[in-house]
Amino acid sequence: MTKLLPAANQYGHDVTGAIAANPDGVIALDPVLARVWELAAPLLAIRDNDAHTLYAFGLARALLDLHPEADAGVVLPAIMLHDIGWSQVPPDEVLAAIAPGGGRPDLVLLHEKEGAGLAADILAEVGYDAAKVPAILQVIDGHDSRREALSVEDAIVKDSDKTWRLSPHGIDTVMDWFGLEREQAVRLCSQRVHGHLFTEEAKAMARALSALESVTLWPQRRALLSED
Repeated sequence: MTKLLPAANQYGHDVTGAIAANPDGVIALDPVLARVWELAAPLLAIRDNDAHTLYAFGLARALLDLHPEADAGVVLPAIMLHDIGWSQVPPDEVLAAIAPGGGRPDLVLLHEKEGAGLAADILAEVGYDAAKVPAILQVIDGHDSRREALSVEDAIVKDSDKTWRLSPHGIDTVMDWFGLEREQAVRLCSQRVHGHLFTEEAKAMARALSALESVTLWPQRRALLSED
């Protein structure tokens, strides 16, 4: 569980007056995309796809700051809707589609095709800019199966989706998907992410996340945890 409240104030003084209201890097969700989320969330309530989507959205937003040439109006709805098609796959077959050493490419393709169709309906319902919808659907339909990136927008969505695996939430989730110890999950996610990203910024993010997770597993770090 992410820590939201402090356990103590070791300094003993109130420092909140020195905190900026909107520092660089802190993001928020705009009202249109919040409405898209409301419609997408019920379709994402399987194998933590809902939380995965929000974290992947955050990564995409960060990558957009570093790629001003990319169209955020395509990237952000695409990443928010990219996995809604899993709702059309039998729940007991979802993990079989992506399992290490196995996989069901037919189900991966199915979730992409179905996801694009569902996304079109959601975007129409919220009155999203119709000129951007074809590009959004093209990104969704192929975000997992397509090995190349068709555009910078496609690359950012693909990279955000994959890089999530190395986030703390991604590692936690993969552990429970496949009954893995954290060390095993870190190795699995690292081999599935590194070498499969398109943007240099995502490659740097992923290596930083792998390094932090590696340190978490070091006996030196575990010794400090046992002292707490």
